[in-house]
Order: sequence, then C-alpha cells, then structure tokens
Amino acid sequence: MLKTKFMLAGTGLALIAILQTQLASAQDAVPSAAEMWAVIQQQQKLIDQLQTELAESKVEQIEVKQSVESVADAIESGAIEGAGGNSALDGLSIGGYGEVHYEGGAKDEIDFHRFVLFIGHEFTDNIRFFSELEIEHALAGDGKPGEVELEQAFVELDLGENNQVWGGLHLVPVGLLNDIHEPPTFYGVERPAVEKNIIPTTWWEAGLGARGNIGSTGLSWDAMISSGLELNAANGYNIRSGRQKVAEAPFNSQAYTGRIQYSGIPGVRVASSLYYQGDVTQSAGDGLTGKDVSALLWTSHIDAKFKGFGLRALHANWSLDGAEVDLTGRDKQSGFYIEPSYAFNTPMGMLPDARLGAFYRYADWDNNAGLNNDTGVKRNVFGINFWPIPDVVLKMDYINERPENSNTDVNSMNLGIGYQF
Repeated sequence: MLKTKFMLAGTGLALIAILQTQLASAQDAVPSAAEMWAVIQQQQKLIDQLQTELAESKVEQIEVKQSVESVADAIESGAIEGAGGNSALDGLSIGGYGEVHYEGGAKDEIDFHRFVLFIGHEFTDNIRFFSELEIEHALAGDGKPGEVELEQAFVELDLGENNQVWGGLHLVPVGLLNDIHEPPTFYGVERPAVEKNIIPTTWWEAGLGARGNIGSTGLSWDAMISSGLELNAANGYNIRSGRQKVAEAPFNSQAYTGRIQYSGIPGVRVASSLYYQGDVTQSAGDGLTGKDVSALLWTSHIDAKFKGFGLRALHANWSLDGAEVDLTGRDKQSGFYIEPSYAFNTPMGMLPDARLGAFYRYADWDNNAGLNNDTGVKRNVFGINFWPIPDVVLKMDYINERPENSNTDVNSMNLGIGYQF
C-alpha cells in the first residue's frame, strides 16, 4: 500500500513538472508588446498603400470615361478632322443598284446579272470623287461566269456653277443608257439590244473630260479625250468585244468624244454624240502599216415624257475605214430602236406610290451592214414594269426576234427584279 502511494506521488510530481515546462514554452512564444506594435505598423503601411492604388485606379477610370465621352462628342459635332478639314465621315456617299433576271426560251436560266456599289466623297464644295464597282453574274474567278469590274473612278472639279472638269475612269457620253442604266430607269428585263451590240453599254474609258451648261438655254455639252477600243481580225471587229475596260490596255490610239444635249422643255431630252478614234487596231498608229482602221460613231436619241406617255428612240451608226475591215463587212455597223410606253399610278394599301407601266420596243441592228447580204436582226419586245416604290421595279416581257437570214423566230418570256439606292 505504502509502495503504491509513493508511486502515485511520483507520477503526480512528474506531471506537474511537464506542465510547468509547457507553460514556460508557451510564455516564450507570446510576442512582446514591442513586437506586436511593429507588426501593426507594417500592416497599416500596407493598408495605406492599397488605398492609394485604389484611389489612383478610380481617377484613371474617370479619365478614360471622360476621354471616351469627348471622342463621341467630337464625332457628333464633326470636330475630328480628316485631310480636308471635315469630319471623317462628312462628304461620304454610298449607293448602288442590282438586278436579277430569269430568261426563258432556249436559255431557261436565272442570273443575278449585276450587283453594283457606288462610293463617293466630297473633298470640298467643288472637288469630289466618284466610283462604281460591279460584280457581274454573281461569281467571278477562273472557270466562273462573272467578272469584278471597276466601271468608274474619277475626280471632278467645279469651274463655276455651270462647268466641271474631271479625270480618271469615266463612262463614255454616248447613247441613252450608257450614262444612266439603273434598272428602275428603263423598261424591259434586259437593256435594249442596240445599246448592247452597236453602242457597247456599259462602256467606260480612262482620260480627261469636261462638261457644262450653256446659260439658261437648256443646252449642255460633254467632251472627252480617252483610251479607246481595240478591234482586229481576232475579235472579228466586233464593237462590244473591242472594249478594253482599262485593264493594262494599249494606248497607241486615243479616242475623242463629244456630245450636245437639249433639255429646255420639261420632260424632253434630245442629244447627239460623236466618237472618233484614229486606229482601233491599236497598232503603231503611224498610218504606214496599211492595217490602221479609223472609227467614227454617231448617235442621236430622244427621251420624252408627257402625262404618263413616254417615247424613246435611238439611232447609232459606226463607220470603220481600213483595208482589212472592208473585207469583213463590218466597216458599217448600225442600228435603231423606238419605244413608246405608258405608265400610271396604282396606289394600293401600304404602297401609295405604286406605279404600273407598259411598253413596246422595236429594234433593228446589223453588225455586218457593209455586206449586201441580209445580216441584220429584228426584235419586238412587249412588257410591263411595276414599281411598288420608285426605287424598286418588277419586270416582265416577251421577246420575239428574227435574224434576216433565217426563217426561225427566237422567242422568250423573261422576268426581272431591280433596285437602286
């Protein structure tokens, strides 16, 4: 028993010693007041630094917001200036037109014939730029039916109120449709055949030109010196095939074009044009080769409208002079058409400006008129145009065509949709 008591007492003393040792170690781990103060000061310094950075970040956010608002205000007010001293968007103009066709008969095909964009810019009140970019037949590239074409790109300068000069890529001032050919402006799904086969619409060249009005007489004029056609035996002296489209085009022979136009009577426009080129073969141009072929085109037309009635008529004649072309019969190429029409308003529901028109066109042309053979083509076209609004048109026509050297008619029913903006 006594032995047991001594053992318990020893164990208790050992436990007390262990507890005292642990308490002493714990007291040694507790930091002193000086150490605690140093830690607090370090944490306060870190807090102050974070608060400073946060404040600076808020200031930067405010400055960025103010800058964005300033830019937006500047754009709205036109304060951001381009090279001309105007707003970056001031003076920019965008437009275009397009047309999709269904051609019946032997072709029996549908085609997005033209997609065109206009881009212009007014540099100043009297200097401007205009361009026209076209995609034909929807797809362009190797093995594809279409083309991407730059049809216009010129800079124009006003010389007073009535006269302008220009330089660059420009439409040749001939015919009715070469200048203005947006689908809502003419009858028929396709353009008149004479303004395709005799006047190769659309026809553009590169050069310099001028235009103007002669006082208040109703007379206006155009003049142009430019690149020209390239015709030869390889393309059969075919006028349309001779367009170079200003694509690395030979420039051995320049072309000269002039037009006079009268529009002094409201609704009436009468014009005549001359085009001359010294050598459409684009050879040496010295007149010594014996192969030079000069070309002269004369066109005249009238476009008249009166109380819904309309009349368009055009005549065009080419004279090519050269030994080689004389043998082909293509030294003379000519054609004409006449087109009466009538249009009237048909307001309906949501289409208060709707309009319906009907027309008939007779055309006769011959690209081999120098021969005494029957080589011409005659075409009759009947059709209607419906304009739900002035800038959109739906078209339907029927074509009957007969070559003079054939007893077989070519007939087709055609549909079209066109727009402009």
